[in-house]
Order: sequence, then C-alpha cells, then structure tokens
Amino acid sequence: MSSPITSSDREKVVSKLPGRLRQSLKVRCAQHGLEIQTAIEQAVRAWTGLASGLEPVDTAGADSFSTFLPHGQWNDFKAVTKQRSVSLTQGLAQAVHMWLDSHPAPDIERPVVTRRFVVCNQKGGVGKTAITAGLGEAMAEDRNSLYPVQIAKQLASEPDGDEDPLGVENLPGIGLRVLLVDFDPQCHLTNQLGATPLPISQDGDSLTNHMGGSPKGDLRDLIVTVDEERFGDRLHLLPSCNDAFLLDVRLSGVRAREAALERALAPLEADYDVIVVDCPPSLGLSMDAAVYYGRRRKDEVPGQSGPLVVVQAEDSSADAYDLLTNQIEDLRNDMDLDIDYLGLVVNLYDPRRGYIATSSLEGWMDIKDPRVVAIVSERKEQKEAVRMKQPLLSYAPKSQIAISMRAMARELS
Repeated sequence: MSSPITSSDREKVVSKLPGRLRQSLKVRCAQHGLEIQTAIEQAVRAWTGLASGLEPVDTAGADSFSTFLPHGQWNDFKAVTKQRSVSLTQGLAQAVHMWLDSHPAPDIERPVVTRRFVVCNQKGGVGKTAITAGLGEAMAEDRNSLYPVQIAKQLASEPDGDEDPLGVENLPGIGLRVLLVDFDPQCHLTNQLGATPLPISQDGDSLTNHMGGSPKGDLRDLIVTVDEERFGDRLHLLPSCNDAFLLDVRLSGVRAREAALERALAPLEADYDVIVVDCPPSLGLSMDAAVYYGRRRKDEVPGQSGPLVVVQAEDSSADAYDLLTNQIEDLRNDMDLDIDYLGLVVNLYDPRRGYIATSSLEGWMDIKDPRVVAIVSERKEQKEAVRMKQPLLSYAPKSQIAISMRAMARELS
C-alpha cells in the first residue's frame, strides 16, 4: 500500500522485509554513503526490469518496512509482482537481495605505511591510557555493523555533561587491524583490558628486552587478542612489564637508542594497519624513542603518524604540554626529523568545573597546530569499564564516551 506525502516527487510506501535483509541494507547503504530510499529505488527498478523472476528468498520473520519512492514506481512494482505470482514481500526481498549482491561492501583502504600513533603527555592522570584503548577499539570495530558516532562538526562545541549528544549517526565500523602497545611500566593499559602484565624473570621476554638488545624470543609470541568476538581478531595488545621502569637506564648504553622502539616493533608492522603506543608519563629516553617511532617516514603522507597529545582543561596540563612540545621540538631539530602532530585530545572535560575548565578549553581550541581533534567528557562508564577490566566499547557501546571515541577515531582515520 502507499500513502501520499508532501513531497512532489515521492510517496511513502509500506511493505514487509526480513530483519536480516533490512540490517544488511542499512549497513551497505552507510558503507556506500547512500540513503536507503535511493537503494530501494535502484533495487525495485532493477528487479522490475528483469526478463523473469529470481529464486525465492526466505522471508520468515518479515515485519513492517517503509520508505519513499518516486510516484508510480510502487504501482509498477505491484503489477510486476502480480505477473510473476509473488507477494509484495517476496518481490521486495528479491530486489533487495539482488541489490546487495550488486553492491558489495567496498574494500578497506589500508595505509601503505603502517600508521603509528604515539599517545603522550609527561603529566600523569590525564587519561592517556583510556584514550589509547578507546581509539584502538573504535578503529577495530566490525565494518559490517553500525555504531553510534558523534559527527565531527560537533567537536568544536562544548559537550553538555548531562544531555544526550547532538549530531549522532549510525555508521559502519572502521575495521582496521590495530596493535595497542603498553609502553608504560605501570601496566595500566594491560590491566584495563583484562590482560596479564608480563612477568619479570630471567627467562622471560618483554618489549624492554627487545629495545635493549637482549630479546629472548619473537615479540609476536607476547601479543594477546583483545575481545576477539567483538573485534573479529583485529584488535591486539602487546602487554607491558614492570622491567620498563629500567628502560631509560638500559637505553643509555644502546647504540642509536632513539630508534630502539622502531627496531623492536618494525617486524610487527606488516600485520597491522595502525599501531597505538601508550607512553609513560616521562620525558626521558623512552619518550625520545616513542617520538622517533612516530616520525614521518620516507614516502609517508604527512599527518598519518606522530604524537597525539592528551591534555586536560586546567593549568597544570598546559605547563606539562609546554615541556613535552619543547622535547619534541628539540628532537625534531637535533635529528632533522619530520614530526607531525596528530592533534590534541582534551580529556575528562567537565564544564561544571567553571571558569578554569571553560577558559582552558578555549585556550586549547585556539591552538591550530596541533589542533583539537576530540573533546572527551568525564563519564562513569569509563571508570566502570576499567573496574570490570573490559574494553569500553564492549562494556558501554552506546554511551556518550563511546560515541566520542568513535568520533575521534574517524577524525584521525
């Protein structure tokens, strides 16, 4: 049946469609950037233009489905279903099934050079680990499922601490292969994701050993999968070990110590699209190695890799930021490196804290290089996920903070 609407060129049509086809249609339309009504229009036109009917499609569990089609197209469709002796539901299911077959999911655009995100700030307590985990999770989500994402144009606005987010769209997951590297001897990232820190033992191995030139085996053997079912074996973690507290001492005796992290991780890069490094709150040699790892390499597009600086909207964070950027600039100048800032993440933002928070946010927004790529509010779901030792996007996938993490991932992807 159909009912007219105010539009001069379309009418509302109502039929039935199996839930699995409806969901597949939503995802595929999002992947191709099409409206559902456009896809149905194309599907109906192609189906009615066939010389004969198609094999029956299972329509069990079909329920109400509505869209808008050009005037007259639905009547033509009904006439063809009558000629082919099939129901409207069966005809529409065949049309949608045929459209899906002719519009496969687009291939993932994988970077030529593995991207390297160095999440850093020498000030502790700003939430580097939460940003590292949330960013990696958002980049690894299933591209054949839809997730709520806060659209980028909202990032310049102050997020409200209580109201639902504006500008939320359901979009397919990014679907990249991601390695999270816990580079902090405190093992926060490892513990938050429910993994076990690597033990300190005479025969044990660690990232520190590989950077210090005394590996005990293959670094791949230390990697664990994070929540395999949700992320489809795309999200992995290289756990930390407390021996990283001694890393600066060990690096002091290593040749070309600034390249130590790169030498350790380079053999892993072919397996991943993105490597996200959760740095310790330090300005020592380990930080030099992390920044060097994120430098722009030969033939790499500018802005694909580099430091992602996590800050808070308060004064001490600004002081720490100055110290960090001075170190990065010194390394850039001393070694003649191309280092691209990926951006600033203003984390744990709460406008209820008054003038200091709001004025500090304005100060961060005024910086153009690096620019603010995300404003992430302080939310209870993050603390709960840490307590439960679960990935945030698994624990609270529809929460405001999960929506913000996905927005940040898309801003950087």
